[in-house]
This record gives sequence, C-alpha cells and structure tokens, in this order.
Amino acid sequence: MREDETLKVAIAETSVIIRSGLALVLKHVQGFKILPIEVISPESLLDCIRIHKPGVLIINPTFPVLFDVRKLKEETREFNMKCIALLCSVSDSALLKNYDDSFSLYDEPKILEGKLNKLLNVSEEIVTAGGQDMLGGREKEIVTCVVKGMTNKEIADALFLSAHTVITHRRNIARKLQIHSPAGLTIYAIINKLIELQDIKEYL
Repeated sequence: MREDETLKVAIAETSVIIRSGLALVLKHVQGFKILPIEVISPESLLDCIRIHKPGVLIINPTFPVLFDVRKLKEETREFNMKCIALLCSVSDSALLKNYDDSFSLYDEPKILEGKLNKLLNVSEEIVTAGGQDMLGGREKEIVTCVVKGMTNKEIADALFLSAHTVITHRRNIARKLQIHSPAGLTIYAIINKLIELQDIKEYL
C-alpha cells in the first residue's frame, strides 16, 4: 500500500488494557499511517468489519471463543482483509492455520511492524479467486480490457461508455481489490479466469 494511505486496523480483544495498549503501539508503527479501531465484543465484530472495512484484523483467537476465520471473511465479503492472531497465551498451531500471521503479546513492536510490512507490501497484489465476487460485470469487463493494454478511450469506445465513467470504474476496482498496477490486475485476471494467457500475448 502507498505511504499516504490510511491503514485501518481492527483490534478484537476483550481486555481494555491489552486493546488500548496495542492501539497506542500501532499509532507509532513506522512506515504506516494507522487508524486503530477497537472491537470490544464478539457481537460488534461483524458490524465493525462491514462498516469500517479494515485492511487488517488483529484478533485474539479465543475472542471469547474459537471462531472460523474463513467464515468471517465470507460473511463480511472482506476477502482481502489480513487476519493476525494476537497470542496472549500458548496456542495450538492447528488453530492458527487460517490466519495470515500471528504475534505474541510479549513481542517487541518491531516484530509487529515487520509482519505488517510483509503482509501488505509483498502480498497485497496477489488476489485469490474469492475476490472475483467483489466486482460487478462491467468492472470485470474493464479489468479484461486493461489487461489487454487498452487505453481509457479505447475501453470507453469498446464498451460504449464515457472516458470519465471508465476512470471511475478503474478507481473503484483499485479500491475493492487493493491492486494498483497493470501487472497486479493481470495476475488477478488470470487467477480468476477472466482472460486466457494466449489472449494477453496477442496484445503484447
């Protein structure tokens, strides 16, 4: 993600001391402009994610009982949200298999900073097939056109749209997928079978 973007990080933990302390640490993490969002109860978790759409969820795996991370992403449609387990005690590694990463309450802030860098700067351009459901039909058409190397004017002419409408769609696509480069969109389109590899080669 770009340095001027605000990263929303939801913190799901029942202990106000741990939750508030982590929020304070996040505000001072270098390389990110972080907006911490404290989630005080399991009942408010889904609403918080749907309303604020955080890029990262840091959650105690026993908040207050074990829950399914994949089901959480499906219910909220936030497939690109990174989930980090906040370990306050020893946990079974099998319980953490669906998390993107984890860190201990006793880790130094630099550890958390490193994990955020790894998750957001390295892997944000690789979108799994589940992300396809985030786009509408017209948006998928525009992704295909962009991958083929078409300009905004060419896309507008081909789809009978104004250039302004095409630009608006492209902004929405970038926001939904968190992909900001043609290379990233190409990977997305291939993974989600929006275009065949040989179709791309024709335009290279």
